[in-house]
Amino acid sequence: MSEEISNCTRCIRLVVYRQAVAEKPPCRYRGCSYWAKGVPGFGDLRARIWIVGLAPAAHGANRTGRMFTGDSSGDWLYRALYEVGLANQPYSIHREDNLELKDVYISAAIRCAPPQNRPNATELANCFDFLVREYELLRAHIKLVIPLGHIAYRQVQRLFPAEKAPLFRHGNIWIVGGVKVLCSYHPSRQNTQTRRLSWEAWLNIFKTAKSLVYGEEAGGL
Repeated sequence: MSEEISNCTRCIRLVVYRQAVAEKPPCRYRGCSYWAKGVPGFGDLRARIWIVGLAPAAHGANRTGRMFTGDSSGDWLYRALYEVGLANQPYSIHREDNLELKDVYISAAIRCAPPQNRPNATELANCFDFLVREYELLRAHIKLVIPLGHIAYRQVQRLFPAEKAPLFRHGNIWIVGGVKVLCSYHPSRQNTQTRRLSWEAWLNIFKTAKSLVYGEEAGGL
């Protein structure tokens, strides 16, 4: 499926945008080789924790080819995972930086960078199949899903169409089909720089995640 995602051209608007970004990068990335394709999920295929983000950042994963790699959102995510013992290092710079996730798999609602980080309804529908197939791949082990932001949460809801989900709220927990869903704001600059999402509130999501998945084991992991 990784190759299929990388080669996907279902959404013409996204294909045009991801390539245009690569052809005219900002000065700080001038001379860099951009991935400029669909970005597959990555991590532990036997993971009990599944993190679902929004989409590759134009100059983050669209450049590096790995989710939450090479941008400020990734800085927040991997630092938090490292601090709670779910990653081997607190940063993610490029695909060959030796990052390893522990019991975590990361993907997104949309696999190509959308203009202004706003995928449209057709694009979300086109990409939903990949999320479904990932869930089928992971479901034997998954205990907790962490959707980052409203859009990711709506896509996760669609995995359980017969169930009534609560409204999105940071820290809310929804139990469905034997899986817990823990809502979180996305660690975008729009949220972190405005303090809508503080570091303490963000880190607490992952402390809560460990408690929900491992219970009394969490303190020893």
